This record gives sequence, C-alpha cells and structure tokens, in this order.
Amino acid sequence: MTITPKPSRLSKTPKLPKSHKLSELPKLSELHKNKFAHLSSALVGEQAYKNNRLTRAALVSLAILTFITFIGNFAQLQLTAALPTIVREFNISVTTGQWLTSIFQLIMAIMVPLTAFLTRRFSTRQIVISSMVLFTLGSIMAWLSNDFIMALAGRTLEAIGTGVMWPVLQITVFSVYPVTRRGMAMGSVGMAMSIAPAIGPTVGGMQTDFNGWRSIFLSLSIIGVISIVLSAFFLHNFGEQDRCAKADFFSVGLSIVGFGGVMFGFTNIEAYGISSAFSWAPMLVGACGVAWFVLRQLRASSNGKQPLLGIGVLKNRYFTVGTVCACLTFFAFSSIMVVIPLYIQSDRGFSATMSGLVLLPGAFGMAISQYFGGRMLDRFGVRPVAMAGSLILLFGTVMMSLIDRYTWIWWISIWQFTRQIGMGFLLMPVTTWSLNCLQRSELGDGSAVTNTMRQLWGAIGAPVLVVTMATFAQWHHALTGVGSADNIAASIFGVQWTLRISAIITAIMALIVIFGVKGEGAGSAHQLARKAIDRMRVLHIPHASEHKDVMHDHTHHQY
Repeated sequence: MTITPKPSRLSKTPKLPKSHKLSELPKLSELHKNKFAHLSSALVGEQAYKNNRLTRAALVSLAILTFITFIGNFAQLQLTAALPTIVREFNISVTTGQWLTSIFQLIMAIMVPLTAFLTRRFSTRQIVISSMVLFTLGSIMAWLSNDFIMALAGRTLEAIGTGVMWPVLQITVFSVYPVTRRGMAMGSVGMAMSIAPAIGPTVGGMQTDFNGWRSIFLSLSIIGVISIVLSAFFLHNFGEQDRCAKADFFSVGLSIVGFGGVMFGFTNIEAYGISSAFSWAPMLVGACGVAWFVLRQLRASSNGKQPLLGIGVLKNRYFTVGTVCACLTFFAFSSIMVVIPLYIQSDRGFSATMSGLVLLPGAFGMAISQYFGGRMLDRFGVRPVAMAGSLILLFGTVMMSLIDRYTWIWWISIWQFTRQIGMGFLLMPVTTWSLNCLQRSELGDGSAVTNTMRQLWGAIGAPVLVVTMATFAQWHHALTGVGSADNIAASIFGVQWTLRISAIITAIMALIVIFGVKGEGAGSAHQLARKAIDRMRVLHIPHASEHKDVMHDHTHHQY
C-alpha cells in the first residue's frame, strides 16, 4: 500500500489575488521617492529644536552644512603654498598665477548677493547638492588640467560651488535656534570657520612637497564626492521655499558687473598700481554697476515688488551698526594679514614657513574666543562682549605698531594672538546681534547684505593699506637717502604707519560699539543689573515664603 504524503502548508505557494495586477506593484522610482520624502520636508519648530537641544535630524544636517562650509574656506587658501610650483610648471608670471587664489574672493563677492534669492527660491538640499556638484567638477577639472586656463576654470567652479555656503549655513542656524541660543551656535560654527584658513596653507604645502600640487585637487575631488553622498542621504531641508519667486536677471547682471568690477579693480592694485587702467577702470565700471544695482533694488521695493537683494534691511539702525562694525573690522584685519608677512619676510629676512608659524597661534586664538564669545553673548548680551573685544583688538594693534627692525619675532605673534582674541569677541557676536534685530523673513537679505559688505571691505582693505605702506616708505626713502639699509628702514616705517592707521580705524569702530550698540537685548549695564536683580528676587522668594510660614505658626502657637 502506497502512502502519499500530504502537502505541507509551508510548501504551498501563495497566490496573488485576481485583482492584483503587475501594473499595480510599486514602481522603483516611487520607492526611491518615498525613501527621500522625509528629507525633502523642511524641519520646522520642534522637528528641529526640542527640549532646549537640536533634534538628531537637525544636528546631522547642521554638521553636514558646517563640514561643507569648512571645506570651502579650507580650499580657498589651501593652494597658497603651491603657487610657486604651479607658476614654474605652467611657465607663467606670479601675477597671473595669483589668480588661482584671487578668483575665489572675486567669485564669492559675486555669488553672495544672489544668496537671498537662491535661499528664497530653492530648497536647502537643492542649493547644497548643486553647489557640491559644481565644486567636485571644478576640483576634477583642476586635477586633470594641462594648462593654466583649465586650472583657473576649475578653481572658478570651486568658488561658485562654495560661494553661497556660508550664508546658507548662517540662515539655517538662525532659522533653527531660538534667539537665546544663537550666540552659542554661531560661536561654535565660527570656531570651525576660523581654523580652516589657519591649516589650509599648511596642509596644502605638505601635499605639494610630498605628492605634487595636483594631489590638492585630487583630495578635494574625493571630499566633494563624500559631501554629495552625505547631502543626498542625510541632509534635511530648512525654512520655507517660494516656488513662485522669480529672478530679476537684469539685477543679476548688474550685481556681477558691479561687485565683480570693484573686486577686480582693487585686486589689480597690488600688481599694477592704482594709476593703471587695469585698476581704476574696473573700479569705475564696478562702482557705477553697484550704484545702478542699489537704485534698482530700492525702486523694486517702493513698487511693491520683491527685489533681488533686500537693501531695505539697512533701514534697521542696529543692523546697520553691526554691519559697519563688521566692515571696519574686515578692512583693518585683512590688511594686517598682508602687511605682516611682508614685514617678516622682506624686511626681516625670515622664511615663509616662519611667517606662517608666527601667525598660526592667532588663528586658534580667534577660534577659541569666537566660541566663548558666542556663549557670553547669550548670557550677557552683545554690548559688554563687543566692547571688551574692540578694546582688546585696539590694544593689540597699538602694541604691534611699535615694531622695528630689531623686534623679537615672537613679539609679533603675541600681539597678533591678542588682536585675533579681540576679533573673536567682536565680529561674530556683533554679526549675530545685528541679524537678531531683523524679522525672520528678512534673515536671507540681512545675511546676504552683511556678507557682501564684509567681502567688499575686506578686499578693499588689503590693497589700500598696502599702497599706504608703500607711500610712507617712499616718503621716508626720499628724506633719508639711498641704500639697501635705508630701503629696509623705509619699508619698516611704512609698516609702522600702516599699523597706526589700522589702530585709528579700530578706535573708530570701538566708539561705534560704545555709542551704537544699544537697545533691548544689547546687554547694557542697566539691563545686566536688572537681570541680576530679577535672579536675586527669584532666589529670595522661597526664603521669604518660608519665613512667612514660620511667623504664622509662631503666632498661632501663642494664641
């Protein structure tokens, strides 16, 4: 007798319902879309900040934005040490090769005014991923370049890709954190941004010495790919997106001609002199372009239209005060970063490596002071922090102006460290406070305006004070005579007066801080005293109530 085994229930093949058609199965594109749908939705309110801390999604996204912005600042100066090697390989002049670094500053001056429109029209993910694609393509192009033009084109794409990242990060921080915590957040971000320029030239020099200058662009290409992957899989959107916003392309053209022309002209001063047509002609065209751009934005605002850049934020007195302070700081600081290396190398005969080592501690000092300056801003307000920073910066600049041909080289390092400590306590707290004075809807325009002004004044400061240094040196040389020793003395005389002029600019800025940084939330002495009294009252109330209860019990016992 043959026994036929019964089929197991597990062995039965499940049948699809008759109504289930192949076309009704989820498509791969829909699965992909659903997978990234949560990233496309903007993080708002408690989705980004809850229980006095960032949510995990917001923390990861801000970390990615900070990393990408850090890389942009890092790449801007990483090529500085490799310029002599590139000049020899491509057989070009030093002035021509210098454009590999100057192009970054020029493109950023053009891109920053556009960030107000870009952040209004496009999402965070769209801006960041597109920027990193351009940055990576530029790095690959420069890595594979066979001539200088191709390398310069690659650097241009890198600059376009990173030019909008700092304003985007700034706007994101302000949209996520409450007002009482923005100082700490901006201080932490500023600390990272301060370290990047300090280590960029050092790392770039090491890469050039060991593996050649192309290894710089190879590493940036790899970092760019990593940034794209991180942004695609982990970066969330922040803020609202206006899909109906339209760009005023005529204003875009005016912005490029205006800001680009001014930057181009001032950049050429060091190479050709201020009397050359290569300097004054672009500046003249750029100044006309900027004036036309400003008038067009004001006209658009008065007609009820959305301007490309909302210059109307400058009507806010406190925002204007903060922007002016930032501009004067950048003007004085950028010139020092050019003048001091000239003094160390040309007048004192030290190497470029020693020049970098002398200035290195200041970068780390500024990073530390920005972090603690942000925390102090949240606790005490901007006024005491900014006043302390401006006075420290002024004192350090005055002491540095005392240098001569026999000054101990580390004396310069000590006072540059002091100066940058003051800058850390001044620049980021004042910028944060000035943006806090704006409405949330004005943050994009405010960030674009203040960063554009800082770029312009920073670019103007270096050539103007270098020309001033050369002028004072010529006067001294004409009065004392001819000779190599007299040439060095004349150059040092020019450096001394340049530092004194920088000290005067810093003193003016300190007066603006003292008399201009006011208002609710600025942290005046009266406000600090009121806060202290309020805290004492809070601490005293429980003790008073306990004392009242004891007296009530004692009276009741007597009766």
